[in-house]
Amino acid sequence: MSIVEVPGPKDPEIVESLLLDLLDPENKAYALFESPKKREIFNDLAPLLWYSFGTIAAALLQEIVSVYPALSPPTLSARAAARACNALALLQNVATHPETRTLFLEAAIPLYLFPFLNTTSQAKSFEHLCVTSLGFLGALAKVDDTEVVKFLLKIEVIPLCLRIMGTGSELSKTVATFIVQKIMRDEVGLQHICATPECFFQAASSLANMVIALTEQPSTRLLKHVICCYIRLTDDPRYGLCTALRTHLPEALRNGTFDNCLRDDPAARNFLTQLLDNLAGPAGRAPHPGPGPHNQAQVEHHDVNRSGRCNSELATSLRLSFR
Repeated sequence: MSIVEVPGPKDPEIVESLLLDLLDPENKAYALFESPKKREIFNDLAPLLWYSFGTIAAALLQEIVSVYPALSPPTLSARAAARACNALALLQNVATHPETRTLFLEAAIPLYLFPFLNTTSQAKSFEHLCVTSLGFLGALAKVDDTEVVKFLLKIEVIPLCLRIMGTGSELSKTVATFIVQKIMRDEVGLQHICATPECFFQAASSLANMVIALTEQPSTRLLKHVICCYIRLTDDPRYGLCTALRTHLPEALRNGTFDNCLRDDPAARNFLTQLLDNLAGPAGRAPHPGPGPHNQAQVEHHDVNRSGRCNSELATSLRLSFR
């Protein structure tokens, strides 16, 4: 009696069969579901996807484009969103692989994600697609490659992320802020944001508005990313920018409002201390008086009322700083 050898889960033939199934309408749904699972166990999946005839354009991009009509009016189903997200997961593997990353960016394929990031529907299917698209860009930003940063700046990812930081869900805000943080870590990214008063103001005011919103709905993870963005802004050598930040930093970051939020995260507390030290200037560390005798609700209400006026004052200070 003969024994039939069953291919192991790492067998390249299994992966190649799945890629062929991506081009078969009857098997495409199954292949989209199974193929992303092979990313961690098959290192050559990205080159195989890129160089396989028709896989990128005829299978993956077609799957993404096919859901565009359901974005407006918003009729996107959970099933269609899941298929598009699986296609994005495979494209993300190609985008981040060192052998295919440059070719992928030269083809400007990330632009196909922008319709998903510009939707305003709060439905779960839309949120799933938006967060997956942000995760795609976040994975690119994590590569720590200046050429990737230049590409993300070229396609104007920062304005897109700043908008999501103001209007998205907590998860989408967190990923969008992470992307901005990673771009700013690169010197090219920081120079871009600090190049003009308008760019700097947009970033600083978005961060300030997020801090005010976090006083009402705290999120340790999101707050940590916001603080790290502030810290990076203080690295710009122009003293005027640091002075503008020092003057218009939200009071909630100074007065102990977030002590409870950061209580169980030593790293985040250290980041906040570093930020205050960076902004203290030659006079020594900025004070951290704590909430004091004032009612916390009054402090938060005061911050909300001041946000518009503070943004206007910040814009004026920045214009003076760039002269």
